[in-house]
Amino acid sequence: MKRNKTIAAQSRKKQAASSRKRTKRAKQQAKRGGRRQERKERVQERREVIRAKANEETELRGRPVRRGDIFKIVGLVAFVAIIGLLGWLLWPYIHTLFEPGGIDEVINDVRNAGPLGFLILLALQFLQIVVAFIPGEATQMAAGILYGPWVGGLVILIGSILSSAFVFVVVHRLGAPFVRDMVSDKWLDKFERFEKSGKLELTVFMLFLIPAMPKDIFTYLVPLTSMRMRTFLVLSNVGRIPGILISTRAASGLVDGNVWGSIVIFAALAVVAVVCLIFRDQIVNAVEKLSKKK
Repeated sequence: MKRNKTIAAQSRKKQAASSRKRTKRAKQQAKRGGRRQERKERVQERREVIRAKANEETELRGRPVRRGDIFKIVGLVAFVAIIGLLGWLLWPYIHTLFEPGGIDEVINDVRNAGPLGFLILLALQFLQIVVAFIPGEATQMAAGILYGPWVGGLVILIGSILSSAFVFVVVHRLGAPFVRDMVSDKWLDKFERFEKSGKLELTVFMLFLIPAMPKDIFTYLVPLTSMRMRTFLVLSNVGRIPGILISTRAASGLVDGNVWGSIVIFAALAVVAVVCLIFRDQIVNAVEKLSKKK
C-alpha cells in the first residue's frame, strides 16, 4: 500500500515538473515571439520615418524637390564613383583574369606585390560581390594558390563581410527603387514571401549555403527585409565558408603537388554546381516550401 502511494506521489511530482517545464517553455517562446514582433515593429516605424523624411520637399534652384530624390541621386553617384575608382585601379588585374593564362599572371603579379597583394585580393573580392561580374571561383582559386586554404580563405571571407556590409548600408539608404533597377521582380516577390513566412533567417542561411545560387543578388535583397545587418552578415558569410574552404583547398593542392586530388575536388564541385544551376528554380521553391512549414 505504501509502495503504491509512493509511486503515485512520484508520478504526481513528475507530472508537476513536466507541467512547469512546458509552462516555462511556452513563456520563453512567447517572449521570443514578442521580441521578434517588437523588432519588426521598430523596423516598420523606422521605415515610415525614413519614408516621411524622404517625401519632405525642399527647394533646389527655386524648384520643389523631394529630399529622398536628392539623397538617392547623391548616394547613387557616390556608389558609382567608389565602384568606378576600384574598377579603374584593378582593371589591369580584372582584364587579365579573362585572358588565357590570366589567372597565373594575376597570381604572379599579386605575389610579387608583397603585403599589397592582400589588399589587391581583398579589393577583387569586394568588387566580385558588389558588382558581380568577376567569377567568384577565380578570386577563391587565386587566394588558395597565393596564401593557402586557411589564410587565403580568411582573406576571401573578410572581403565578403566588408562587401556585404557595404551593400547592406547602400540598399538601406537608397531603398527599394535602387534594387528594383538591378533585380527582377521574381526575386523581390520571393523574398517578400520568405519574410512573411517567419523563417527568414533559416531561408537566408540555406540559400547562401547551397552552391550556384545567385548570392550576389540575395545580398541586395536581404537589406529590404526586417533582418538586422549583424544577423545577415553572420548567416550569409557562415553559409559561404564551406564553398570558400573547398575552393581554396583545391587550388592550394595545385601548388602543393596534389594535382589529382585538386582535379577530383574541382570535378565534384563542377558537377554539383551544374546540377544546382539546372535545378535552381526547383531548389529555391523547395526552400520556400520548407520555410512555410510550422
